Amino acid sequence: MKIADMDLREMLSFNPEGGIIHLLGERVLIHNANVSGLLKKELIDSLGVFTARCILTRLGFANGWQTAKNLEQHAPDVWKESRKYAGAKLHSLTGFNNVTLNTRTDGSDGKPLIESVWHDCYEAEQHLLHFGRAEEPVCWREVAFASGFASYVEGREVYFIEDQCRAMGHDTCHVTARYKEDWGPELEPYLRYYRMESSAAIMRELNEKLISVEKRLRKKEEHFAFLEGATTPTLVMSRSRAMKNVVDMAWRVAKVDSSVLVTGESGSGKELMARFIHDQSPRAAQPFIAVNCGALTETLLESELFGHAKGSFTGADRDRPGLFEAAAGGTLFLDEIGEVSPAMQVKLLRALQEREVRRVGENKSRKIDVRVVTATNRNLADEIAQGRFRQDLYYRLRVIELQVPPLRERNEDILPLTRMFLAKLVKQMKLQITGFTSKAAAQFLRYSWPGNVRELQNAVEYAVAMCQGAQIDVDDLPCDLRALSLRPVVSDCIRPLEEIERDYIIGVLRALGGNKVLAASELNIGLATLYRKLKEYEAQGAISFDELGSQTGSAPSAKCKSQRPEPA
Repeated sequence: MKIADMDLREMLSFNPEGGIIHLLGERVLIHNANVSGLLKKELIDSLGVFTARCILTRLGFANGWQTAKNLEQHAPDVWKESRKYAGAKLHSLTGFNNVTLNTRTDGSDGKPLIESVWHDCYEAEQHLLHFGRAEEPVCWREVAFASGFASYVEGREVYFIEDQCRAMGHDTCHVTARYKEDWGPELEPYLRYYRMESSAAIMRELNEKLISVEKRLRKKEEHFAFLEGATTPTLVMSRSRAMKNVVDMAWRVAKVDSSVLVTGESGSGKELMARFIHDQSPRAAQPFIAVNCGALTETLLESELFGHAKGSFTGADRDRPGLFEAAAGGTLFLDEIGEVSPAMQVKLLRALQEREVRRVGENKSRKIDVRVVTATNRNLADEIAQGRFRQDLYYRLRVIELQVPPLRERNEDILPLTRMFLAKLVKQMKLQITGFTSKAAAQFLRYSWPGNVRELQNAVEYAVAMCQGAQIDVDDLPCDLRALSLRPVVSDCIRPLEEIERDYIIGVLRALGGNKVLAASELNIGLATLYRKLKEYEAQGAISFDELGSQTGSAPSAKCKSQRPEPA
């Protein structure tokens, strides 16, 4: 059989129903190419680039050597006719890459030189997928495979070096092979990956990586609330399509250093989004510092951000670095950026443009290395139109904008967040509350949450404080939730009109302290009608007729007097 006649269908043997698969007499496994990319990423993240490359290079070399040996034993005709080209043909057949192989003589010194062009190399493709554009060739396993295969064929050491790579932006990957002795000093930097001789370098990189991982773990523990026994950040738990899109964008934004403007209503989780971006970024091991610009006067804000020199104003008894310097290497989060005065906007713009700050009372500038993430609940475009916010600063801050949707627009997230806050509180307070009743959970879904996630968290905390049993019920909820406008929020919450009317009437009675006369008046129905309906509800088991008090009932509580429920 000639090399052109090699057919993958004849080289593979397997049971169509599953089990062991053989290729040229050796057992093989079929797995997604993405798995190899993920393995490379995990090795680099865990062990560092040098150690990961050593491991993958040695693995590739051994694979190439063994493949050549298998071809010699199981395909002797191919081996005899064109063994130099067999490895390239086999890798093309098995999907690793598409190889164009040329053998020629180098005109400068007459030494044998093999050039190979790789089209669609899987390793370059996976590197682009998991790491993005590379600054140097990255097809470590494929280059090592070719070296191992050629070394077995020639019976002496042959090494390939990649000088062009698709991961760097080239159209194809290009490699060159020579005998070890013909490479000269050019080969030395590559040999260390085959031999792993530099144990000191390995240990140094591993130690640095370990320190970085430990810092990132501490940051995650500080910044994220976790479900008991879970390891998923709050934002990643999002079920709504709107929030998933924002989180997905945040994942991608975190990998670059561009300035980010996070917009959304008050309490929607803008600072949490900023922390999420920081913790998924290469700066995660460095500080994350947040400052509320709206809470400080212009003078105090300038001193906080830029620092001050000793004696620059009354009370400045020592030199003090600002937050731009304190966040060196990390992220500075400027909340409520829309509250900053025009004069302060000019100073911020200069700091961002020049990447340097000048402390109050000093005349020298200091370079800064910090990523700036800002947030506001204002419409900055309107602020610009009104002349209250600088347009140039706006575009400097808003390289990328993330709009956090309000909670009322992502109802699928309400119950997961509610349960997460409950689990956290129960664990902190060492309580025995197991969850919410179905009616209490339904109330959470029906409420519009004008205060967004912050209001939801407060509502759960209130319910935990009021709960006397194993489950939180409707009576344990804040007044706003007990006397709310009933509205269907998602398709699976649409209910029969009679059921909505029943729950509304009961909610009105509870909000008015059980006063049936006042309830009938507020509902604009006769007292007899109200009694008839309550009898029906009692028969249905929805309420106990006596639980709502006497005919006049007690006066509504002070906290509920001003919160008359409105019909949907």
